[in-house]
Formats: sequence, structure tokens, C-alpha cells
Amino acid sequence: MGNLLKTEWYKLKKDRSFWLLTGLLIALAVLYPIDKIGTSDLPNENDYYRGFVLSINSDIVRLLPAILAGFFFASEFSLGTMKSIASSGHSRIRIYFAKLTVFSIGSIIILLLLPIVMMGVSAIYIGFQIWPEWTFYFQTIGLIALYAVAFASIMALFSVIFADSGKAIAFLLLFLAFIESMLNILSAKVPFLEPIITHSIFISHGSILAIDKIGNWNGDAVLTFIIVPILTFVVLGILGSFIFRNKEIK
Repeated sequence: MGNLLKTEWYKLKKDRSFWLLTGLLIALAVLYPIDKIGTSDLPNENDYYRGFVLSINSDIVRLLPAILAGFFFASEFSLGTMKSIASSGHSRIRIYFAKLTVFSIGSIIILLLLPIVMMGVSAIYIGFQIWPEWTFYFQTIGLIALYAVAFASIMALFSVIFADSGKAIAFLLLFLAFIESMLNILSAKVPFLEPIITHSIFISHGSILAIDKIGNWNGDAVLTFIIVPILTFVVLGILGSFIFRNKEIK
């Protein structure tokens, strides 16, 4: 397993789509706060972090790992790389989880660039008064990383199903863009599904912007923000590994 992880990590470091996405996000993190320099009506620190940083992460950046999934996972089928890996003698389940682990790390890096780099740049440009409370900041950083892993398991699953980078990217972008509104409609039409839909990562992900201190959370909040993403990763990771194990690789 260690050699598989090293191999996949090497691929991630050489992946052009990964470096393109990180480069674009770093450029955005550096340039976006310039517009706020000298502004006298800045919101308070937590609202600046929520409104200008986390909102971009929640609305746009969370879609970007889908592009990485298409190239890191799905393209290897069309290029023939996956066939070589599958015939290397390693268990397909171990191969899948090695790729999923490294892809999850890549997704975490992408989703944490703005909360870390943009806030650092904003503090330099504007002043450290816009920095959020440290407890709130680290709580959101941890939750973003946790949700990145959960969404990575979904993206990896569909990348294996489609086995084509173009189809996988197109489907994932559309799926992630519209799944929340579709689930809200379904929840209204089928009331007994409402608790399940409300606690799903698709709905609860947006609530990161409004979280309070973890110490004040009740059991339902812990379930929603921590246990559900972990269960999502485990269940979909196992499902994806079995699909990959039984998939015919051409």
C-alpha cells in the first residue's frame, strides 16, 4: 500500500490540472482582497471571513475538484494507464483506495487555499482586524477538509463509473451544481425523506458558513457536520472500490 500511495502522490505532483487549479486559486487569493484595501465599511471579522472567503469556497471552489477527478481518475482509463496499474499484481481495492486517498488530499489542498491564503493576504493588505476568531477559523478549516474528503469519494465513484474524463467532469459539475436544489424539491414533495436529505453532505455543506463554536453543538449538529461526512466517505469509498474491482478495464 505504501508504494501505491507514493506512486499516486507522484502522479498528483505531476498532474497539470492540479497545478492549474492551485495556480488560479492562489492568483484569486492574492488579487481579490485588493478591492477591499482602504474600504471603510468592512464587515466585522467573522462576517468578512464568511462573506468574502467561505462563500466563494462554498459556491465555486467546491466544484473544482471535479475537474481534478476527471483527469486524475477517469483519464487513466482512456489512456490505458489504469489497465497497466490493474495488471500490476496489486489488489484492485488497494489500488482504488490509494488513488482515493491521494485524490482526497488534492481536494483538501484545493479547498483550503482560499481560507488560508486569502485570509493571510487580506490580513497583510487590510490589517489583522479582519481575521476571524481563531476557534471559528480552525473549526471551519477542519470541516472544509472533512467535507472535501466526503465529496472526493463521490467524485471518485462517478469517475470510475464513466471512465472518461470529459463525461466525468461534465456530469460532476452539473450534478454538484444542481443536486442541492433537486434535493430540496424532493424533500418538499416526499416529507419522510426530509430528515435524510437535511443531514446529507449536499445540504449541510452550506451550513458551514453559519456554524457556532463546536463546544456549543448538540448531538444533531455533531451528527450532521462530522459523522455524516465520515460515513459518506467510508460507504462510497467501499462502493467505489467494489465497482472498480468488478469493472472491465479496456
